[in-house]
Amino acid sequence: MNRLNPFFQTLFGAAGLLLSTLSVPAREIIPLEKDWSFFQGDATGAEQPGFDSSSWRKVDVPHDWSIEGPFDKNAATTGSGGWLPSGVAWYRREISIPPGPDGQRVWVEFDGIMQNSDVWLNGHLLGHRPNGYVSFRYDLTDHLTPQEPNILTVRADTSAQPASRWYSGAGIYRHVRLVTAHPLHIQPWGVYVTTPEANESAATVKVRTTLANRHSKAGTITLRTSLVGPDGKVIDTTTSAPVSLTPGDTETLDQKFKVSNPALWNLESPHMHKLVTAVLSGDQVLDEVTTPFGIRQAEFRSETGFWLNGENLKLKGVCLHQDGGAVGVAVPLDVWRRRFTELRKLGVNAIRTAHTPPAPEFLDLCDQMGFLVMDEFFDCWTKRKNKYDYHLFFRKWWETDLREGILRDRNHPSIILYSVGNEIHDTPKPEIAKPILRGLVDVCHELDPSRPVTQALFRPNVSGDYNNGLADMLDVIGTNYRDQELLDAWKDKRGRKIVGTEQGHERSTWLLCRDNPQHSGQFLWCGIDYLGESRSWPLTVYNVGLLDRAGFVQPRGHERQSWWSDTPMVRAYRRVGITAETPADPGYESLEWKRRQVLFPDWNPESSAPHEETVEVYTNADEVELFLNDKSLGKQKARKDAGSLNWKLSYQPGTLKAVARIKGREVASDMLRTAEAPAKIELIPDRKNLGTSFDDCSNIEIRILDSNGTIVPSADHSLKFAIDGPGRIIAVDSGNVVSVEPFQATERKAWQGRALAIVRATGAGTITLTASAEGLPEATVELTGQP
Repeated sequence: MNRLNPFFQTLFGAAGLLLSTLSVPAREIIPLEKDWSFFQGDATGAEQPGFDSSSWRKVDVPHDWSIEGPFDKNAATTGSGGWLPSGVAWYRREISIPPGPDGQRVWVEFDGIMQNSDVWLNGHLLGHRPNGYVSFRYDLTDHLTPQEPNILTVRADTSAQPASRWYSGAGIYRHVRLVTAHPLHIQPWGVYVTTPEANESAATVKVRTTLANRHSKAGTITLRTSLVGPDGKVIDTTTSAPVSLTPGDTETLDQKFKVSNPALWNLESPHMHKLVTAVLSGDQVLDEVTTPFGIRQAEFRSETGFWLNGENLKLKGVCLHQDGGAVGVAVPLDVWRRRFTELRKLGVNAIRTAHTPPAPEFLDLCDQMGFLVMDEFFDCWTKRKNKYDYHLFFRKWWETDLREGILRDRNHPSIILYSVGNEIHDTPKPEIAKPILRGLVDVCHELDPSRPVTQALFRPNVSGDYNNGLADMLDVIGTNYRDQELLDAWKDKRGRKIVGTEQGHERSTWLLCRDNPQHSGQFLWCGIDYLGESRSWPLTVYNVGLLDRAGFVQPRGHERQSWWSDTPMVRAYRRVGITAETPADPGYESLEWKRRQVLFPDWNPESSAPHEETVEVYTNADEVELFLNDKSLGKQKARKDAGSLNWKLSYQPGTLKAVARIKGREVASDMLRTAEAPAKIELIPDRKNLGTSFDDCSNIEIRILDSNGTIVPSADHSLKFAIDGPGRIIAVDSGNVVSVEPFQATERKAWQGRALAIVRATGAGTITLTASAEGLPEATVELTGQP
């Protein structure tokens, strides 16, 4: 409600003056990440403040205990959960509350607990949340003990399995914080900003702020909002007229800014603005909230697809699960930063959060790096996909989970679509599905009318969704895998807006999207290999990513780069055909096997005797010329509708070089060299200067090279890692999809001559990582910890 009544201003003016005389700090946010006591297993009475947890292990959160392993063929999670453990775990922590004003409010915010969580303060049950992906908070105020230790306790339970179609982790795996605020404050997630007009010459910024009075006294306040530009300078400030709030009341105020020549948020220059919103009593700041946002205009059009700031572009998207490979679901932001950087090189501009809400900082990174996001909330409604999945809780919890998800996420400029379901099994019965979908769409529209809603329909022609009215309840119709049917649905009813919510890697699917302007774009399954959804032991991942689990580009990634990237590129692979009698290399499961071939980024076939080889080349240039030991093997023209370029040649050891040209000018080249015996180890960090927060880390690629600096593809040495200085190794990996070695270790067997170590700084100073392997000299790299 938005009201301003002079009578109430007068009536509560005295109370407002009283509040203004108090010495009160503005809102304080205190991370709760260090020194949790952790116990894996059930512990009767652990919620009671007097419980003795002195023998429990000390951990920091975010913390995913399941990723510690071990892998087990008989795990209750099955291959769907990556063969990793599940069960009950407890966390306890003493919290201290800083002094504040009379009536100060205190709440704890969890960004995600996996799953079926119960939270207590001093033995009082604050609440239960079954959904492991949602962010939520509890008000602690009425259960705090002044001048006494306060014990916060969490129990998380993943023991009912199988509960997921992919690895979902376990524990307090996202950030936690304590928030203290004046009793007259901005409602949590209470600032909502939109930019209904946004172009290069002018923009309108609308702000809606919800205030709350949780004091026993009435009060009169004003709301001051400052708009700050990407350069940190204040563009404009507006202050409301006085507002009176009775105890327990909430009030919603609207404010507006006009901006000339705004710095727009877009893919190439994702300029971020921020709002600084303050609650004032007189001149005193009672509460203050900072809200990052971007000025941009995004829309879907029926005839021409997706538009951003007046530019028509295709969504070149990928689906991503929330795990970060070796770190499980407790993913440092720098792991995502490295992965996003590699995806951007391949031409990716959009991400679908499959099939759950992501961590808030994941969306922050999408904002900062200029990725478009389909923010997805549910993988099932009332019909199950797993025996113990969310279908058990949907009817009771969907509205709470969706409302809080929209409120949390609605200011991110990266988000262009909400998805309320993926391949929902309710839809074959429209009498069940349509009322549910109506409720989901209505909640999205109520809380954020600025963004359209979609759903990833599965086999809609079979279910009848295109004809029974269900698909047309969506603002944008999304369909998985059946792009021709989606285009036909558009032709059958012009005015529909369409997007491919999940696609395979076939070129034909991309051409249907590329060559039909009404098709907004596509989201590939998937962007990065993810843990779980395994069909057989010891396969630990679903291996169809552009990147593998360790973040290294796979052949299909370079193929996609040749279709999607505007930066000139060329990449050569040695192609090996597979016969029915040929065992598949375990590192090239699924897609390559189906294509009856595997691709190797090397010039080291099993036999060095003369024989025929096939070379497959990906490029976005006009033509490619291939050289073997500096002798030209001819040129081939790249064709718009063709896939790769292929050469058959007689094998000779040495150097194979592919040179790409545009209008006769060389724009890119790639080289494969025959590797000799392993001679040395090379360590390549993606960053050398590290902060000490959870989200800071260095991703260090380890390569085993010959004396000429060529990666030795057959090298599978057991690499041992040691660290000196204020740092620790948080995970190791190689990308080998059938390895069941532990990730939390200081040793890893190389695969295809490579491995990965992830290091975190624990303090200030020089950190030295050493890698060694039998028969090779040690190699080191120095990092610097910077608090």
